[in-house]
Amino acid sequence: MGAARLARYVGLVGAVLLAVAAYLGGALPDAPLGATPESIWRAPGGPATLTCWLVGTVSLVGAWWSLRGGAPSTRWAYVTAGLWALPLLVAPPLGSRDVYSYACQGWTYAQGVDPYAVPVAAAGCPWLDAVAPIWRDTPAPYGPVFVLLAALAVGVGGGLTGTIVALRVIAVAGLLLGALCLPGLARAAGVPVRRAAWLALAGPLVGVHLVAGAHNDAVMLGLLLSGLLLAVRRPGRPASLLVAGVLLGLAVTVKASAVVVLPFAALAAVRGRHTVRSLARDGGWLAAGVLAGLLVSSAVSGLGFGWVGGLTHSGDSEQWTSPPTAVGLVVDYAGALVGRDPQAVPVVRAVALLLLAVLLALLWWRAWGALGRRDDAPDRIEACRVVLLGTGLALAATVVLSPVFYPWYATWPLALLAVAATRTTWFVLPAAVAAFLTLPDGTNLARFAKAPGAVAMTALVLVLLVLVLRLTHRPRLPRPFDRGRS
Repeated sequence: MGAARLARYVGLVGAVLLAVAAYLGGALPDAPLGATPESIWRAPGGPATLTCWLVGTVSLVGAWWSLRGGAPSTRWAYVTAGLWALPLLVAPPLGSRDVYSYACQGWTYAQGVDPYAVPVAAAGCPWLDAVAPIWRDTPAPYGPVFVLLAALAVGVGGGLTGTIVALRVIAVAGLLLGALCLPGLARAAGVPVRRAAWLALAGPLVGVHLVAGAHNDAVMLGLLLSGLLLAVRRPGRPASLLVAGVLLGLAVTVKASAVVVLPFAALAAVRGRHTVRSLARDGGWLAAGVLAGLLVSSAVSGLGFGWVGGLTHSGDSEQWTSPPTAVGLVVDYAGALVGRDPQAVPVVRAVALLLLAVLLALLWWRAWGALGRRDDAPDRIEACRVVLLGTGLALAATVVLSPVFYPWYATWPLALLAVAATRTTWFVLPAAVAAFLTLPDGTNLARFAKAPGAVAMTALVLVLLVLVLRLTHRPRLPRPFDRGRS
């Protein structure tokens, strides 16, 4: 308990230091755009900003990592996660300027303008100077539910500060909804709740990006986890599955990435044996709820499905933190050495999306096979673990193979793997590393190591590919009782 108490207060000190960094040089509306680590260091208070950020991040990551095997108790995990979130709850936006994009998109819709057709710059948003330049001339990439929430925040908040506060309240509400669902999901999958709650809620990405940064990923996760919990706890119940489907459909209309969860949720909805007939019966109710959530939200907003077109602009940024983009950049660098311009990034990204589709199908088929190969109904805990682990792996594959990667994306698979995976280091380590990628004002450090970062990421991809091939082609050693048979 002594080590756990030490971790609690080390993490709290880290959260306080990060809040101080946010006040000194966070993503403030009037902060200079296009900053570099050198320019931040030379700015008034710059050394203090960077020192508080670095020491705070190291402290928070180290405290979280030290208890990755599980907190002393579930209550202890929740209290500590809440304690760490408090300083960041009252801090200015930290680690990203996306919240200002949300505010301008909500303002655009509140003015009766379609944010999927008119970018915030053309709409005349009064807070345009606070929006990152890359998002000023692109349509909103989020679904109608989040646009409605952003417009509500504008209406309630009035000015920019009030709108940011309202958006943070909405994000925290989504996070709390997810926190309420974690124990039920962990128990359903037979995973210790104290470990699941700690990994999913106390991580630095949650405090910095979902709380202080007010990212809409928190809302998506809250809806996803509540929909999955309902499907897991009440399989085969038409009314419950309809509601679960609506929740999942609303998650998709916050961020479209949630769509990869739907096939696995259909497996969770089946009661008894997993057959084609039972999947069509129980999964059909879930699908009806999803469709209702999509259609009603699109109709209520008056925006239809225009938000689908906005998704094509989400890959406008080219950064090596996305493995497909890194490989494409390396091919382009190699081509430049021989006087060619392969323009490989869009090609590799397209190949990665095709690979993602195949991988998602394989993950689902593997889960289906694990559940349906028995003559009787599988153990419910085993079935839930298979479904939730498949969901987490599907989200992890989506994050890895997407055209772009931002640190807060890692919270998607983290929440699901926390309640399903038996080993933790392989997904906790990348989340810990991702916490260091953005400075307090939202500056992405990946921008300053484009070529070496792309080469390093490509090398990592090749190493992992070789390891996977070795594992899949490892010869099977004969068992002792097989040696006498020939």
